[in-house]
Amino acid sequence: MRRTAKAAMFTALAVIGAAFGVYLGGISSVDVGPFKTTMSIEPSNAGESEVYLPPLGSLIFDSHDGPLRLSLRLDTLDLSRTQELIADPEGVKKASESVPDDLLFGITNVGLGAVAGATLGGIILGALVFRSRRRAAICGTLSMVVALAGLGMAAATVRPDSITEPRYEGLLANAPAVVGSAQNIADRYQQYQDQLQRFIINMSQFYTIARTLPAFEPDPGTIRALHVSDLHLNPGAWDIIESVAKQFQVDLVIDTGDISDWGTEQEAGLYTERIPDITVPYVYIRGNHDSDATAETVAEYSNAVVLDDEVVEIEGLRIAGIGDPRFTPDKSAKASDWREEQVMLDSGIQLRDTVIESGGADLALVHDPVSAGPLGEEVPLVLSGHRHQRQSYLIDDDTLQLVQGSTGGAGLRGLQQDQPVPMQLSVMYFDKETRQLQAFDDISVGGVGETEVTLQRHILTDGLPDDSSDLIPNPDEVDPADLEEEAGREPDSN
Repeated sequence: MRRTAKAAMFTALAVIGAAFGVYLGGISSVDVGPFKTTMSIEPSNAGESEVYLPPLGSLIFDSHDGPLRLSLRLDTLDLSRTQELIADPEGVKKASESVPDDLLFGITNVGLGAVAGATLGGIILGALVFRSRRRAAICGTLSMVVALAGLGMAAATVRPDSITEPRYEGLLANAPAVVGSAQNIADRYQQYQDQLQRFIINMSQFYTIARTLPAFEPDPGTIRALHVSDLHLNPGAWDIIESVAKQFQVDLVIDTGDISDWGTEQEAGLYTERIPDITVPYVYIRGNHDSDATAETVAEYSNAVVLDDEVVEIEGLRIAGIGDPRFTPDKSAKASDWREEQVMLDSGIQLRDTVIESGGADLALVHDPVSAGPLGEEVPLVLSGHRHQRQSYLIDDDTLQLVQGSTGGAGLRGLQQDQPVPMQLSVMYFDKETRQLQAFDDISVGGVGETEVTLQRHILTDGLPDDSSDLIPNPDEVDPADLEEEAGREPDSN
């Protein structure tokens, strides 16, 4: 009985030591074609292999059975090697021929590192538990055997054909519709050679964006917020939000409204169920296409915070927000359209008073930019949407107003445009101590059917972007006399 218990302890320590050691030791930098990559092995029940292309997403292959998972992350693109490939008509073909050898070399290095890490992990764990060199060596040997067995099982169950059936995640979810299946590429390589060359050129441009961006290194404590707006029921928006939130390691997502189109409970129930998949707080205000039922459905999710004329602190930021006072799909609510501008200003005044009563806020959220006017001088930053077009301007010379485009490409209505509406969202960087906006990255993904991804960085100095010459005049400034004159008119019969 005692021997059985001791054997069980040795086995448990060996498995734990092997898992810990594989996780720490099974990692290596590998050159694959023109890419500098990081390859790693980690314990897993599912097996699989993942090719990670930040910030575009991942390709996942059912390449083998557990207990190990192989990951390949494309970190940077070697520009000199890429230029050589593009200049040489045979360059792409040569690069593709070298990839299997590069991968085999990398897997070998990672495997050896995993075995060494497992052995060391077993020795360290055994020494800590037994305080005996001999027993520590036994644990180390058993951990090495466990790691070798795991590698052997993975190698014995390799499925080479899995490369023809990848699973796409993130922005790459639309890749099959764009490039076709991997099997078609393999069968008709010559036909795809031009596309592959363009892909390398595009990837080169994307991975070198960082070299041309204004210098900005966020501190480890920087608060990162992702601003989205006007999803309008586009299911593809969630893939983009999840991918960017994960790869930019944001602390919260801010949604300035119009998550739906008609505000029905059916829309809200089906469409918003992806919110829990976002593992950070989801801060939301109602848009003019969102009903109270929409807001109530969003509020049911544990990670969601619905703001309506209140100030809350989330992830270190004091955020004020108010829902749009209108409900556009409800035609009966349009009797006072002639006073709409005043209604929107009244909404902003209401939120301004709430901000003052609560002791201030770091930023405010409104759906329609018109509501932002009264918030000038009370908050340093106002975020909004509604217009489906990015804009930025100053309110009263002290408050920066940032209007987001449509993260959903204006939904199905975007298909009615001659040109697809781009899907837009922004990553915002706030100083942890001052809670002031330091910089923001504007990300645009080509509209439906397009794959272009662009990123533009803006750095703030004294509360203004360095490229503040691009700020447009405030289009929402209203002369009170004009509103008084408007109030004397009869409502428009339309």
